[in-house]
Amino acid sequence: MEGKKCSFEEHNEKEASFFCQECNIYMCNKCENLHSQLFKVHHKFKLNENINEIFTGLCKEENHNIKLEFFCKNHNTLCCSICLCKIKKEGKGQHTNCDVCLVEDVKEKKKNKLEESMKILDNLNI
Repeated sequence: MEGKKCSFEEHNEKEASFFCQECNIYMCNKCENLHSQLFKVHHKFKLNENINEIFTGLCKEENHNIKLEFFCKNHNTLCCSICLCKIKKEGKGQHTNCDVCLVEDVKEKKKNKLEESMKILDNLNI
């Protein structure tokens, strides 16, 4: 598996060593040093061979790189507006006939279901 490259144009040939959750960027060691001085409270992840993917909240499709704001109920997955428009326009793809809604519409339901499941597990007292 090929590693991620630094997000900064001047260093985009260098392997990324860190990811900043707030900025949604990958950084080489040099960029991370500067970033750490400027943004002391940002949450960074050190990349290594044990981390395959980091959830950025952005679409992973090539050239999309925008926020995942839709949820496909049929496939239980997130999608971005470009994916959704492309699928609807072309009339093909895995979400063509799916029930798709805004993430915000299902967020509370998913949270409540998780809390209910956790209570059931707690009551099992295993």
